[in-house]
Amino acid sequence: MNTQLLPDIFYIGADDKTLDLFEGQYIIPNGISYNSYVIKDEKIAVMDTVDKRATDEWLENLNHALNGKTPDYLVVLHLEPDHAANIEKFLALYPTAKIVTNARALNMLPQFFPHIDLTDRQVVVNETTPLHLGRHTLHFVMAPMVHWPEVMVAYDEADKILFSADAFGKFGALDTDEDWDCEARRYYINIVGKYGVQVQALLKKAAALDIQKIFPLHGPMLTENLAHYIGKYDIWSSYRPEDEGILIAYASVYGHTKAAAEKLKAVLEQKSPATKVVLTDLARDDMAEAVEDAFRYDRLVLASVTYDGGIFPPMESFLAHLNSKNYQNRTVGFIENGSWAPAAAKKMKAALEGLKNLTFLEPVVSIKSALKEADEVTLHALADALLSK
Repeated sequence: MNTQLLPDIFYIGADDKTLDLFEGQYIIPNGISYNSYVIKDEKIAVMDTVDKRATDEWLENLNHALNGKTPDYLVVLHLEPDHAANIEKFLALYPTAKIVTNARALNMLPQFFPHIDLTDRQVVVNETTPLHLGRHTLHFVMAPMVHWPEVMVAYDEADKILFSADAFGKFGALDTDEDWDCEARRYYINIVGKYGVQVQALLKKAAALDIQKIFPLHGPMLTENLAHYIGKYDIWSSYRPEDEGILIAYASVYGHTKAAAEKLKAVLEQKSPATKVVLTDLARDDMAEAVEDAFRYDRLVLASVTYDGGIFPPMESFLAHLNSKNYQNRTVGFIENGSWAPAAAKKMKAALEGLKNLTFLEPVVSIKSALKEADEVTLHALADALLSK
């Protein structure tokens, strides 16, 4: 795809609808875009490359955008292979062009390209070294751990564009008509979510800039209502719940724990019809979406069968994901099941105790094999505790 975004800025990225799992684990039913841009000024700068899966299309788009001219610079904001796979190929095609990046990225480059020779072909930048192209001047802002240590973003003072690297990206090809929030949230929580402190630091730096457009490395270019997107990033990166609601995440073997989770949902909706209640089957539903919903809502119920004296593996995996993404500032209730020695609640609670600002609710609903009338009394009590929060 070759698109003229502004009189002298072109999009030269590509959609990929053949990839099944992004980063080897995230389902992408609507594909992914690998974004790259060209700024054609007195000096020509190419902003990042693309994944090797899209090399041919990218080179064709680049050639069309250049229209016979030769690029002066390749600006490398992020070294992850889905954006940097074609650095060596670019340098071979344009032997007079130089790499523009920061010292950390420069040191990492040989890890991906052990034979790369950057003698007299490197421009090392930091936050005090702008890149002058002519009408356009790029200012660089270091963004370590958003979400790799070498990441930086670039601000074009002429058109007030933030080239934001992976920040403000989303799943989905560019030709996909879908809500930004949902797939951007799933992308952020699962990929960047651990690094909220670092994202907050970047947002503070960005607040000093007059940003009128955001051009990320995945997903659509954001050109209006930027306060909405920046506001979402502020919520997500500060680990605040985005919406009031309850996620009930269950892991069931024969269906009895599932039945208890479904009963709790029904009780909650009967007691408080206006309360949003979401149910997810951790053995069957998209794990990344379950993690996304755990961060989206302010309350969580964990329901698991006891398995080999511990937690059923799908629940164990879910808890590991919550830990790895620094889950915090939420209220959590528990349902456990076990035919002879229910122990899942204690194990689930222990798995979360190292996280910040979690409130664990009582009572714990403890079922032996199947839900009974006496268990439903406890279930109603847990529902009341959830709704009181």
